[in-house]
Formats: sequence, structure tokens, C-alpha cells
Amino acid sequence: MIAKPIKKMTVEDDCFYIVGWIFLALSVAALLLARFGVFEQLGLANHQCALHRLTGYYCPGCGGTRAVIALLHGHIFQSLYYHPLVVYVLAVGGWYMVSQTVERLSRGRAPIALRYKNAYLWLALALTLINCVVKNLVLAILGVALL
Repeated sequence: MIAKPIKKMTVEDDCFYIVGWIFLALSVAALLLARFGVFEQLGLANHQCALHRLTGYYCPGCGGTRAVIALLHGHIFQSLYYHPLVVYVLAVGGWYMVSQTVERLSRGRAPIALRYKNAYLWLALALTLINCVVKNLVLAILGVALL
């Protein structure tokens, strides 16, 4: 039986892996700060999107904070409604980090690592733009505020 060649880690894989750990550390720090009320004390807890405040329309990131909070409470579908990018990043980014860690710790004996592809970023951009356009069209045409 011919052994299947193991794909080597690329520079992009290494960079995204490091960025993933930094993102995870910053997320944990932000959760701890939120848990101890630091954001409220600094007056950062209830800010409103500047674009929405000025124009009445949603920016591409509107709904992201609500989506994270919904996800932290276990409400996956509500999180998808607020901003689908949050669930997408958790799913793809989570599998990327887990699979990369398993392959790195096994030194290639468990070749399951998800490899970096530009398509993952293009899909994230598409989700963000579609979310923004649909919510703004519903607001402009039907007058219904979805957030």
C-alpha cells in the first residue's frame, strides 16, 4: 500500500494558527472584563453604532455584539439571525484551531488539519455583505428594523 504524502504546513497556516491563539486569548480577556463589569465602568457597555446613529442604516458589523451574546447563551439560531459571521467564525475557526493543534501535537501522525484557503475569507466577506444588504433593504423598502 502506498502511503499518502502528508501536506506540509504553509506560512499562512502558521500565521493563522498564531492569530487564532491571540484571538482566543483576547476573547477570554474580554469575557473576564465583561464579567467583572469593567466595560460598564469605562462607559463602553451601551454604545451605539455611529453609522446607524447618523444614517439610520446598518453597517456591515451591526448585530455582531448581539450575535456573540446570543451564542454565549447557547442561542445559535438567534446568533445567526443577528450576524451569521459570528457562527461561521466559531465553526470554521474552531475546527481550524482544533485540527491544527491535533496535527501539530501528533507531529503529523494525525493529518487532519484544515488548511488555509482564500475561499474561507471570501465566504466570510460574502456573509457580511449579504447580511448588511438584506437588513438594509428590509429597512429601506419595508420599514422594518431587523435589529
